[in-house]
Amino acid sequence: MEIKFGTSGWRAVIADTFTFENIRLVTQAIADHIAARGERERGIIVGYDTRFLSRNFAEEATRVLLGNGIPVWLSLRDTPTPVLSWEILRKKCAGAINFTASHNPPHYNGIKFSPAWGGPALPETTRDIEVRANAYLRERTGVKTRAIEEARGEGLLRDLDPRDDYLAALAEKIDVAAIRAAKLRILVNPIFGTGRGYLDTALERAGCTVATMNMNPDPTFGGISPEPSEAELEPMKARVAREGFDLGLATDGDADRFGIIDAGGYFIEP
Repeated sequence: MEIKFGTSGWRAVIADTFTFENIRLVTQAIADHIAARGERERGIIVGYDTRFLSRNFAEEATRVLLGNGIPVWLSLRDTPTPVLSWEILRKKCAGAINFTASHNPPHYNGIKFSPAWGGPALPETTRDIEVRANAYLRERTGVKTRAIEEARGEGLLRDLDPRDDYLAALAEKIDVAAIRAAKLRILVNPIFGTGRGYLDTALERAGCTVATMNMNPDPTFGGISPEPSEAELEPMKARVAREGFDLGLATDGDADRFGIIDAGGYFIEP
């Protein structure tokens, strides 16, 4: 096999090639990339989505980063990708590793690396990580790890709970008064993913009347792909029209893309 990064990340089938051993190798490659850039002391954020074993993979990656002397902020719960990007900029850290396969089917997982500027990693960054990861893949040696609790006691590992700060910052960037004046009734559907507690709460604080569906974290995503496409949102379209909502908003598994449904129950391409 060969590890190949797509849009800033590597995605694969869980328990096939996406294994604990391989995520250790990829994380070691990312740690080497950060060290080569002289950014080790800036630290890394580690986040994850609601997929099977995502939290466990995140903890394993954290052990590798700590073994390489890189401070870590580990998210306390599954967290949207845009929130992690915002935290990178706020903390001025070296980047974030996010365990997510975005809108791919439930049997996939992935590692997404976002560098210090907060956006997707550029091709030259992913090429460097690929070369390093595949070298480790051939040798199957060289990975450094450290116990989580030991590092926590020395202050190298800190918990991350960004929700309240992120929502407060978001409220400063949108026209809350205009939203409140509209008195909207909105149906929110995070498709069992990371958007729950973020999008619905932001809208409620802006004065909207919010109803929700598919709010529990579910690694099977209710048996569908967590993609807010028209095909996957047929039940939501029907409910928006039937119950007279002004708007329906759905997010994908890591809450970095929207599906939008108008008051008539029609899907709007974002």
